[in-house]
Amino acid sequence: MKHDRSNALYEQAKKYIPGGVNSPVRAFRAVGGTPFFVKRARGPYIYDEDGTKYLDYVCSWGPCILGHADGRVISAVREACGEGLTYGVPTEKETLLAQVISEAIPAVEKVRFVSSGTEAVMSAIRVARGYTSRDRIIKFAGHYHGHSDGLLVKAGSGLLTDSIPDSAGVPDGYAKNTLVAEFNSEKSVEEIFRNHKDIAAVIVEPVAANMGVVPPKEGFLKFLREITEKYGALLIFDEVITGFRLGYGGASEYFGVRPDLVTLGKIIGGGLPLAAYGGREDIMDSVAPLGSVYQAGTLSGNPIAVTAGLVTLSILRDNPEVYLGLERKARLLEDAFKGRGLTVNREGSLLSAFFNEGPVTDYRSALKCDTAAYANFFHAMLDNGIYFAPSQFEAMFLSAAHDDEAIEKTVEAINKFNFIQPCPEGMR
Repeated sequence: MKHDRSNALYEQAKKYIPGGVNSPVRAFRAVGGTPFFVKRARGPYIYDEDGTKYLDYVCSWGPCILGHADGRVISAVREACGEGLTYGVPTEKETLLAQVISEAIPAVEKVRFVSSGTEAVMSAIRVARGYTSRDRIIKFAGHYHGHSDGLLVKAGSGLLTDSIPDSAGVPDGYAKNTLVAEFNSEKSVEEIFRNHKDIAAVIVEPVAANMGVVPPKEGFLKFLREITEKYGALLIFDEVITGFRLGYGGASEYFGVRPDLVTLGKIIGGGLPLAAYGGREDIMDSVAPLGSVYQAGTLSGNPIAVTAGLVTLSILRDNPEVYLGLERKARLLEDAFKGRGLTVNREGSLLSAFFNEGPVTDYRSALKCDTAAYANFFHAMLDNGIYFAPSQFEAMFLSAAHDDEAIEKTVEAINKFNFIQPCPEGMR
């Protein structure tokens, strides 16, 4: 497969951008080889600079739930661009989107918009600390909550694949207030609460999706709700990935557990940079200008991103069959991976095939995966025109644009791959 132009662009990028990429996992370090550069995308496909077409199961790491360049979203964004790109003053659309989110997710009574998931989580934790007048938080090993200083402690995503246990440049004073528990281990959470009385919040990905997809065990989220209430701490659901992905009401509706604060991103921007944090009214009213917790942003609630988000969420709200279709197609992919000596974890349209006999239930079991075998699989699929995440520890994302033909092509390629031996020469 020809990659001449992508290779040349990568060499040029490395001269001006650290590692040639603006987010580490894009560099293909976890799977080897050179990243391809995308020129355009439509529906379930992306097209690289050399003209190669790929079925895309990354979907920009989750935002593109309707597929790439959905005509309804593009049309609305074009119209909005004609009215100006940013104002720095309130707009009606911000309120409309806040209302849509609040109506969809009962736990979110008030919401504040920001520009990235990292910013949303950082702000939600600040609110939790300000509201409770406590400093410590509990997170889970392998859960990734963005790259703010206090959260780069046993984090997932690129930190797993790049073998960076903690980021350089983070003072010890930031990390000391972050206590790490094991996901799906009630005992580890109970032990931390017994030993520390100043815990402001527990933050959790309701479905872990940055060490591969790892669902919560039965009753675990309910346990977190109960123990945080017992000790006067807040429960934060990091739904940057799961929000509007598991279902229109997010993880709190999906699992029937109501957190105090929720962080959102990806899908709520419809493909443009937009994120949010929200929760109970009394907690959110501690945010400036009403309260003493300060958070601000010049581009927060950007009218173009808000427009894309409004259209996307309206489509999802008015077409519940989208989620039924995503569930059906994800199950077909799940079935294609079964019986091959792998562990397949799926929740809704989030899916991971771990090159590990499993089970994979937490950070430690995820790390047992054969990442070299996954790299072989990744390149074999890429050579067959199918783009999965360039890391064993990322989720597969489906979109409404992945039709039956796309799924059939993917299943056929999976069936061709030799999961026992090294990647066959003919598929590389």
